[in-house]
Amino acid sequence: MDIFSWSTAGGWPADHGEGPAITASDKTLAVLDVLGEHSRLAEIAAAAGLSKPTTHRILKALAERGYARIDGKGRYSAGPRVLTLAGRLLTQLDPAEQADYTLRRLRAETGLTVHMGAYASDEVVYIAKIDAPVPYKMPSRVGMSTRLHTTAIGKAILAALGDEEASQVCVRTGLEARTPKSITDLRELIAQLAKIRERGYSIDDEENETDIRCVGAAVYGHTDRVIGGISLSWLAFNRRSRTLAELGAQVIAAADEISARLGAPSRVGSFHDSAAGTVPRQASRDDQHHP
Repeated sequence: MDIFSWSTAGGWPADHGEGPAITASDKTLAVLDVLGEHSRLAEIAAAAGLSKPTTHRILKALAERGYARIDGKGRYSAGPRVLTLAGRLLTQLDPAEQADYTLRRLRAETGLTVHMGAYASDEVVYIAKIDAPVPYKMPSRVGMSTRLHTTAIGKAILAALGDEEASQVCVRTGLEARTPKSITDLRELIAQLAKIRERGYSIDDEENETDIRCVGAAVYGHTDRVIGGISLSWLAFNRRSRTLAELGAQVIAAADEISARLGAPSRVGSFHDSAAGTVPRQASRDDQHHP
């Protein structure tokens, strides 16, 4: 029997407090949503907001289709069909393609050049770039790789890795100066990474290219591990109408939305929040000067 074809009147008892708008599909998806975090029937029912009889019926139907399984001790888990489906989707997932709509909207909202970079082999590799509608072009290009410690995307990645792993990466790569403003001292860099984690966005203050400033934020994949980041870039001598904190809030919201599209569990709710115009991770307002 198709698990999505059942209705409350056709076989499920009404659950008190669910409201008349809850459908069979809603209930099934609610159970699937919590199945990876809870294994006992009572826990799954409570987390899904359903009665135990209803939850049991859904789990039984899911198990019959291979989307759930139960062990000999009465514990439930995701079934092989879930893993198969996830595997198929992941092989088709192109981060740049998933991010394209959000990146273009970010460029339209800010009028600045937008980059997306992937974290690979201790470097940032640019996988998307949308130029600002101005006569000059940034020297970056898709396919170009650059150091982590001198770019906004790279520092956002290092901050997301944590101090220990970030230090190991920097020891392997070294902290070569790209400009007079590049950070070449590990202790100074680690202190800046703490500030990045606190406010949610990173700043490249002419550290990778003279006369170019950027703000960036990390992007996470389906395992909730950082996989790259995005940034906004502009000429340092061009005064912007927005503060760094305001640009930081926009890049944070866009990064969270992209992470949600890529299946990051901690950012899944951010896709809906961003669509409603709110900022899931609030940028710090301690940096109010204009870039």
